[in-house]
Amino acid sequence: MRRPKPSPIAIFAISAIVLLLVLTLAWSTVSKWTSRPVAVLVALVLENTSGWVHSTREAPGVLEVESEFEVLIPGAGGHRAALVFEGNPARYAYGLPIFLALLLAARGPRRLPRAVIGAVLLLPAQAFSLCLSLLVELMSGAQGSLAILKVAPWQLELVAYGYQLGSLVLPTLTPVVLWLWLDRQFVAEVLVKGWTKRQAVVA
Repeated sequence: MRRPKPSPIAIFAISAIVLLLVLTLAWSTVSKWTSRPVAVLVALVLENTSGWVHSTREAPGVLEVESEFEVLIPGAGGHRAALVFEGNPARYAYGLPIFLALLLAARGPRRLPRAVIGAVLLLPAQAFSLCLSLLVELMSGAQGSLAILKVAPWQLELVAYGYQLGSLVLPTLTPVVLWLWLDRQFVAEVLVKGWTKRQAVVA
C-alpha cells in the first residue's frame, strides 16, 4: 500500500523549519557584518533628530553612543563624565533568517530579487527596535531624571511602550508579514487553498 503523498502545506512547514535552523546558524556567524546597515541607519537618525546624542561610533557588533548629558562618577570626588551607552545591532536583526527561510521554503520564482527587497524593507523595523533600546539605556543611565532629559512624563512612557513593541513584537512579526506580502501568490494558491480543502474534508 502506497503512503499518502505529503501535502504542500506539510512540505512547506518542514522545509521552513529546517531552513530556519540552518540559516539562523549561518546568520549568527556573520550577524556582526549583516547588521551594520542597521547601526549606520540608527546612528544617522540619532545624530540628526535627537537632542540627547552628541556623537556615535559604529563598529562590527556594536553601536556606541555618547550623550549630551554628564553624570557623577561614583567615588571620583564629584567629577562628572559624559553618559556613554551602547547596543548590539544584531540583537533585533534576527528577522532576516526568518524571512529568508519562509521565502526559500515557498520555492517561488525570482527569489533572489525578493530576498534583497525583503532585507532592505526589514531595516526600518530593525532600526526602530535598536533606536528605542538605546533610548531606554539612556533613560536608565540618567536615572529617569526629567531635569536631565528635559522631556515630559508622557514622552518617557512613549519610549517605554515603543521599546516593548520593538523588542517583543517587531523582530518576529515584521519578517512574517513582509513574506506574506511578497509571496502572496504562494500564500493564496497553496496555503489558503490547501487549508480550505483540508477543512472541507474534515467537515
